[in-house]
Amino acid sequence: MIAIIGDVHGCYFTLIELYKRIKNKYSSIPIYCVGDLVDRGMNSYQVMNFIESENIKFTPGNHDYMFYYFFHEPSSIFARSWVFNGNETTLASYERNQDALERHLDLIIKAPLFYDLEDCFISHAGLSSFFKKDLPADYKNNLKTIYPIITANFNSDHGVLWNRDELVNLGKLQIVGHTKQQEIVYVEESDSLYIDTGAFIGNKLSAVIVENNEIIDTIQEPTHIDDILM
Repeated sequence: MIAIIGDVHGCYFTLIELYKRIKNKYSSIPIYCVGDLVDRGMNSYQVMNFIESENIKFTPGNHDYMFYYFFHEPSSIFARSWVFNGNETTLASYERNQDALERHLDLIIKAPLFYDLEDCFISHAGLSSFFKKDLPADYKNNLKTIYPIITANFNSDHGVLWNRDELVNLGKLQIVGHTKQQEIVYVEESDSLYIDTGAFIGNKLSAVIVENNEIIDTIQEPTHIDDILM
């Protein structure tokens, strides 16, 4: 049994309250996040610090990679895209915390693009149906065959950081963020669950509790005003 949290987007105060609610109800289970930890909300530094201190596992989102590449490969498309994708609040949150910047960037680039677990498959944006033509006929019986496809295409429009296509049915529950919804959305055809519920637009941060590819529980926290207003 595990917990998976949706896109945090700098909403630190919302995150810590949701985290407390998860721990109060399921004290010993591992906690994961689908990425987009930074940008949009006001407290990206605090979010990254909390993720690090609590050892919350995560798959990086496109915003996290844009953040990393802005400092490490400023000419890349990731870095150039960041200017138009809500970087102002992230830069502001690190202005007085520059000593932690490289440590947090290192945490992002070392995070795996996906987790293929017994309980579910986790990535930021999911495996696009665009790649179905490239999959072996028996891929559901051996998901390791899709790993190279994910790794080779992480920076494409259809990759696990950016994808907004329909998802491939992996034969197990696939949990993603990236495409925000008002509520958690389950898509039966692809056996996929979208858990980004727009924390940074003032809606809520959501988490799901999953065991053996079954949704056991959902826990949600309304966005705290201090995360979205200066």
